Amino acid sequence: MIIATHSGKFHADDAWAVAVLNILFPDSEIIRTRDTALIDAADFAIDVGGVWDPATGRFDHHQKGFDAARQTGVPYASAGLVWKEYGARCVAALADVHTGQQLTEDAARQLAYAIDADIVQYLDLSDVGAAKNAPGGYGLSAVISGFNPNWLDEQRMGYGDAADAYRLSQFRRAMAVLADIMVNAVKYRVGVLLALEQVRQAEPLEDGRVLFLKNAALPWTAVVRKEMPKVLFVISHSISEQRYMLHTVSVSPESFTARADLPAAWAGLRDADLAAVTGIPDATFCHNGRFIAAAKSFEGIQAMARQAVQSVDDAGPPESASVPQTAADDAIGQPKL
Repeated sequence: MIIATHSGKFHADDAWAVAVLNILFPDSEIIRTRDTALIDAADFAIDVGGVWDPATGRFDHHQKGFDAARQTGVPYASAGLVWKEYGARCVAALADVHTGQQLTEDAARQLAYAIDADIVQYLDLSDVGAAKNAPGGYGLSAVISGFNPNWLDEQRMGYGDAADAYRLSQFRRAMAVLADIMVNAVKYRVGVLLALEQVRQAEPLEDGRVLFLKNAALPWTAVVRKEMPKVLFVISHSISEQRYMLHTVSVSPESFTARADLPAAWAGLRDADLAAVTGIPDATFCHNGRFIAAAKSFEGIQAMARQAVQSVDDAGPPESASVPQTAADDAIGQPKL
């Protein structure tokens, strides 16, 4: 099987698209060319060829009259076109290999929607000149573009087989970076799905206003925010660091505003200073932003949690946060392809 894309400078959208196909068809040959005959003979033509026809493996968006866009109005480039067709299959394959989980078609499709919303659409927006996915030179599209040979490389290499081989090797390096991003995105979201019930069954403390998680690595924020409006603080046990953490609960995924902050007197204190203020000998730190604190023992962190809850009671009840219907929206996402 042959996957063809254009030669010359590559972008994140074509590198992502080819990376997706390379995951699904790992024995494929990747060629970068402008030769029409080679493009026509390839099994897939990505970001080149002037045709969009998924049935025949054609995924270009440069041709006159192309105006395909997501339901949200975000236009498609080659990354989104390939992801729309093969994203769910790619998610399922990566989940199987990297988490050992066999996803249902619906779960794989929902995860693909979320990854499109979080990553792919920004590659498309950047490619068509509609938006950047981050300011400055370190958005994902800019980082991938940085793998292209610069003018010094071009001057040194000139033209010929060696130069073409170097450009292809750089393209493969960019693909590898994007493939790692895909793997991490899938692993995180599969982890959220598997963690849902564990978080829902976690032990409530302090009349339900504190939740205790036995493993700090569990992704808990979406479930607590969406389904547990009474919870003000979460205690978690960091197995790797052998300490207990006290977290606040943000009111939304995009906000640092918490349902309730940790006590103002704790802000920025560590060790003996924090122990003196709290009266808890093994208290170790509180972030200056008052969104996380730690103690060495469960008894210590539970005592800190009680003080935090009491501080909220003394200040008056916090404003209630709205609670959407579904718990995994933050992790899985809604259809946007």
